[in-house]
Amino acid sequence: MELDVLKIDGTPSGKKVVLDEQVFGVEPNDHCIWLDVKQYLANQRQGTAKTKDRSEVAYSTKKLGRQKGGGGARHGSLKANIFVGGGRVFGPQPRDYRTKLNKKVKSLARTSALTYKAQEGKLIILEPFSMEAPKTKDFLKIMDAIKAGNRGILVVLPENAQNIYLSSRNLPEVKVISVDEINTYAIMQAHQLVLIDGVQEILATRVK
Repeated sequence: MELDVLKIDGTPSGKKVVLDEQVFGVEPNDHCIWLDVKQYLANQRQGTAKTKDRSEVAYSTKKLGRQKGGGGARHGSLKANIFVGGGRVFGPQPRDYRTKLNKKVKSLARTSALTYKAQEGKLIILEPFSMEAPKTKDFLKIMDAIKAGNRGILVVLPENAQNIYLSSRNLPEVKVISVDEINTYAIMQAHQLVLIDGVQEILATRVK
């Protein structure tokens, strides 16, 4: 697939790039995408939720009443879960939600997601640019000029650019990341993928 490289004013720069078939032209594997997204979301979980069981609540262990003849149930402690303030049964405990996924599966998931964006025409190659100072208004002008839309824009930079990141930080529908941070979940969430020229080459070298 061949795409024009756009200038920041939205006009073609005259340069064309040929997308690597190993990155943007693979046979998409939906199951690999699902596995990678599942792992990514699981890895975001803190796993710190915890409740106290009956061994941890601060109550006396004194038996409430005699075993028989009281006319009611037999209770041994206020720590039982049936009492207000008692320990919770089968409550959440701290755990690690992280899972393992093979590198080849992750790679196929990422290339499948990129292939979908290319096939759907939701991929824009933008010439490298810089911003002298953080200006959200100027950043929006660029997005409007290249017709990136107004929702779900993912901009991928070859390397970190602080002013570009700060210019987009207040925009809820725009996310700016470096090529080192790209992942399947971010690609699939994006309605429009904007790659700064050079990123596609970096992605191609990492797949091979």
